[in-house]
Amino acid sequence: MTESAENAWNGSNLGLQWQWNHNPDNRLWSLTERPGHLRLTTGSVASSILDARNTLTQRTLGPTSSGTISLDVSHMQDGDVAGISAYQRTYGYIAVTMECGTRSLVMRRAGGDGVIAFTSAPVPLRADVVYLRADVDFRDAVDTASFAYSYDGSNWTRLGDTVPMRYDLGLGCAAIGTAEQADRCE
Repeated sequence: MTESAENAWNGSNLGLQWQWNHNPDNRLWSLTERPGHLRLTTGSVASSILDARNTLTQRTLGPTSSGTISLDVSHMQDGDVAGISAYQRTYGYIAVTMECGTRSLVMRRAGGDGVIAFTSAPVPLRADVVYLRADVDFRDAVDTASFAYSYDGSNWTRLGDTVPMRYDLGLGCAAIGTAEQADRCE
């Protein structure tokens, strides 16, 4: 029996704390193509993060957690979306989008049906590299997620509104319809 290319080992090993949201297509992710960076590439356009195949996740730790990524978005193409999410059926994310040749930061939130119910006003992106952060708070049944961006990894600007969550979600680094790179995913 021959192994399909999408299931063949690609020379990359992830730590045991990481989990794929779906079975990954190993042709479309790498830790070796650009050493020190995670490269996520989609093979098809996903309608939402819930069906984005190469989504890498890590379970949050309570009572609070933060996840930060640094994205190099210099090769984005129209229709691309890349960012970080806190999700279950109800989810939210902060991402860089590329539309009509313009890269922007947006925060989106889905309702209980998994459909996007809110999108922030787009913020024009001023650099090829941006840091994105997801913060979750499960203290005293607050159960919320919020999102921020930074150009230096130190000074953060919150974007969008607060997402009501349940304490059974994961943080994910996602490339939805994109070929972008995350050089840090904590």
